[in-house]
Amino acid sequence: MTPFDTLTGIAAPLLQDDIDTDLIIPGRFLKTVTRTGLGDGLFDSLRHDEGGAERADFVLNQPAFHGAAILIAGDNFGCGSSREHAPWALLDYGIRCVIAPGFGDIFFSNSVNCGLLPARMARADVAALAEAVAAGGVRLTIDLIAQQVSGAGEWSFDIPPAARARLLQGLDPIGETLQQLAAIEAYEARG
Repeated sequence: MTPFDTLTGIAAPLLQDDIDTDLIIPGRFLKTVTRTGLGDGLFDSLRHDEGGAERADFVLNQPAFHGAAILIAGDNFGCGSSREHAPWALLDYGIRCVIAPGFGDIFFSNSVNCGLLPARMARADVAALAEAVAAGGVRLTIDLIAQQVSGAGEWSFDIPPAARARLLQGLDPIGETLQQLAAIEAYEARG
């Protein structure tokens, strides 16, 4: 996993509460055994009409938000089922950070495990940040070390210390365990 310390990129507002993992990546896109290609199905029912054409009114389809690396979302983002494919789809699309007032617990854990920063921010601050980037093309800088968002003002965000440390070090649960390899091998040698 790539360590995450700072990110500068275009921010896109999607201030809808309770976006569940099925809306992030519908089940019909989960037939792959790799992480690549999932970005094509990201927010499919919001991004595309029944015929597969792009919906012009969806934020990520608007030219000013093309290439967005930061998503500013509503509360309870990623609620629903525990599919790890949801953060994979966001990452495959190019989004490395989601800022929201709150996240589904399992989505939050899966995001950290995959290298996607789920940054919690007060609802009023999320609304102000979304308004600041609403015109499009606004580049924000996310500083995980300082837990700050800057570019169209300055805001602080929260993330638990253990999740922050894992993202900064680029460690998933396996990588974290492998840091203890010498102790594991010593224990096993004692039989």
